Amino acid sequence: MFLDYLSSLPAALSLGLIWGIMAIGVFITYKVLDIPDLTVDGSFATGGIVCALIITNGGHFLVGILVGFAAGLICGLITGLLHTFLGIPPILAGILTQLSCYSINLKLAGGKSNIGVSGRVFNVLFSQLNVTDTLWKIGIIVLLIIGILYILFGTELGASIRATGNNKDMSRAQGINVNFNVVLGLMISNGIVALAGALLTQYQGFADITMGTGAIVTGLCAVVIGGAIVSKISPNFFVRLIGVVIGSIIYYFIYQSVVFIGIDTTLLKLLAALVVAIFLGFPYLKKKYSVRINKFLKNRKLSRGGNEK
Repeated sequence: MFLDYLSSLPAALSLGLIWGIMAIGVFITYKVLDIPDLTVDGSFATGGIVCALIITNGGHFLVGILVGFAAGLICGLITGLLHTFLGIPPILAGILTQLSCYSINLKLAGGKSNIGVSGRVFNVLFSQLNVTDTLWKIGIIVLLIIGILYILFGTELGASIRATGNNKDMSRAQGINVNFNVVLGLMISNGIVALAGALLTQYQGFADITMGTGAIVTGLCAVVIGGAIVSKISPNFFVRLIGVVIGSIIYYFIYQSVVFIGIDTTLLKLLAALVVAIFLGFPYLKKKYSVRINKFLKNRKLSRGGNEK
């Protein structure tokens, strides 16, 4: 039984790497831009559906990935324009785009809930029969994305995007086009998320219009777990991106463990939400109660000193 569990870990690692790419997209909006973007639940499925359509119509799988990425860019553009041009709060703008994506995805799928690509050219990229082949391909894609983002955010443009996330008012005072950076950041984020959806479609052999449901929770879980792991190592942007992927892998190892011990997998999203809530709330609780505890210990020490006198 335990050997069966060990044999399932490579598949969990593959999924962890693919969802790690999605989590990198969430990291860009949540940590870099400081914007809670809910578009990802829709753009993830859009990338998968578009990729499946390209493949089922005889297109090359690389074309499917690129067009899926482009579809994600458009999703991010729409959210960005809703927020910057129309003044809609980012959370609501993301929800509006996400809802729109659901209808669009359903229309693209011809009214069906999913599009199968099994038995077509998707095995040229990923072969579930050869786990080693799949892992090194996904690993190379992850490293390429991290490398490109590291270079991009090291440029003047990338630095201005990071500055926008740190302090919009100060960035605007320095002559930075804040609205442009917000839109560009949302586009990059959702493009990466959609790319992950396209990869997942080729890995699992089908695209589903609901495949992005709860993606934001999974992404946040990977971001907070990865951040907790690498925060003490280095603040370097490259290390932080690696940490996000590690967080995603840990999440899917936990998922595989939950399946192995027989816990109802329908509760996994609840578990992920609790993990995110704990990691996000812990710094606040630590700051709040550490002050009280230190004050209590200080008063106690002073009272002891008075008694001794």
